[in-house]
Amino acid sequence: MKTKVETETYMRDREAVIRLTENLVRIPSVYRENVPDANETKVAMYVANYLKEIGIETHIEEVVPGRPNVIGVVDSGKPGKTLLFEGHTDVVTEGNIDAWTYDPFSAHTVDGRMYGRGTNDTKGNLACMITAVHSLLQDKEEFTGKIILCIPVDEEGMMLGIKHFIKKGWADGVDGAIICEPEENNVCIAQRGAMRIRVDIFGKMAHGAISWSGINPNWRLARLIVELEKLEKEEQTRLGEDPYLKWPSITPTIIQSPVKGDAQINVIPDQCMMTLDIRTVPAQDHDELLGKINAIIEKLKEEDPDFKSELTILDNRPSTNTDADDPVVQAIYDAVESVTGKTPIYNGVPGATDGTFLHMHGIPIVTIGAGDRDIPHQIDEYIDIEELAVTTAIYREAALRFLNVKE
Repeated sequence: MKTKVETETYMRDREAVIRLTENLVRIPSVYRENVPDANETKVAMYVANYLKEIGIETHIEEVVPGRPNVIGVVDSGKPGKTLLFEGHTDVVTEGNIDAWTYDPFSAHTVDGRMYGRGTNDTKGNLACMITAVHSLLQDKEEFTGKIILCIPVDEEGMMLGIKHFIKKGWADGVDGAIICEPEENNVCIAQRGAMRIRVDIFGKMAHGAISWSGINPNWRLARLIVELEKLEKEEQTRLGEDPYLKWPSITPTIIQSPVKGDAQINVIPDQCMMTLDIRTVPAQDHDELLGKINAIIEKLKEEDPDFKSELTILDNRPSTNTDADDPVVQAIYDAVESVTGKTPIYNGVPGATDGTFLHMHGIPIVTIGAGDRDIPHQIDEYIDIEELAVTTAIYREAALRFLNVKE
C-alpha cells in the first residue's frame, strides 16, 4: 500500500510546488519606500495570472498605490464551511548581497535545499497552498463549502494587506484559517502578541565640553532602558515560561540620537529616540503592561524635573490562542499525522502573523508550514525541497478533512 508521499499525486504536486517556489522567489518583492517597482506588484501579478490559468476565480485589490492583494476563491457550489489559506507576497530586505553564498533572488538549489529570500518566509508556503488547492481541482476531489486563498501585501510591515482584506469583507463567514508560515510543520495554536512603541526624550542642545549648559536626553534614555530591562525580568518571573511561546520580552531596537540633523561627538543632542519591540504571551494584558511602562516614566519624571518624554504606540497586536479541539486545528493535526505517519507536534509562533487580525475578527487560526523556524530573515535563507512537497500534501489533506466533516 502506498503512503501519501509515494502517490502519483504527491510526485506531481512536488514538481509543481518546486517550480512555483522558484518563480516566486526570483521576483524580488522587498518593500522599499519611494523606490520604483520595489514592492509586491510584480509577484502579485504573477500569482494572479497563475491562479487564473489554473481555473481559480481571482480578485486583485490595491491596498495602497502599487501594493495589491490577491484573492482566490474556489466555491464547490455546495453548502458548507469556508476555509481560508493565508500566505503573503512581501519579503524582508536581503541585506548585504555580498554576504550571501548565492544570489538571494536566484532560487539556487543544491543538496536538496533551495536558497533565496522568501524561500522559507513565506513564498515556499505560498506556493504550497496554491499547489494544494490546484491539486484538489486537478483530481476533481469532492468537497463542500468554499476555499479562499488570501495573498496579502505588507505582512512584514504594518500588515496593511490583511487589514484591507478584512475591511473589504473577505473574512466574513470564514470558519477556519490556516496561516502558511515556516513552522517545521508543527501545529501552532498560539502566537505572541506585539506592541511597537516609540519613545522620544527631549533635552537641550549644548557643547559637549560645557555639559551644564544643556540637558542631555541620552542620560534620561539610558535610565529608562535600565528600568525597562528590570520590568522585562519581573514579567518573565511573574508569568514563567509559556508552554508554546516561552517568555514575554521587551526589546529596545532602534536608538537614534540626535533624531534630526547630523550627530557630532562634541555636541549634546536636543532629542533622542528609541523604539521598543514588545512581545507578549496570552497571560499578559496589554493595557496593564502599558500602564507599568507609563508608571516607570512618571517615576523618572518625579526624580528628574528635566526628564521630558513622549510615548507613541505604533502598533498593538494581541497574542492569540486557539483551542486544540477546534475543527481547523484538528483538520491540520490529522492531516500531518496522515501524511507523515508521525505524531504531530503542538507549538506556538514566536512572532505575530497576519493571523493575528483574523483571530481578532473571530476566526479560529492555526499556523503551520515548511521551513526551519530559526531561518526567517537570515542571510542564506533556505527551504528543504522535500518539506515543500510534504507541506503541500498536508494542506491538501487538511482542506478535505475540514470541509467534508459534517456538523
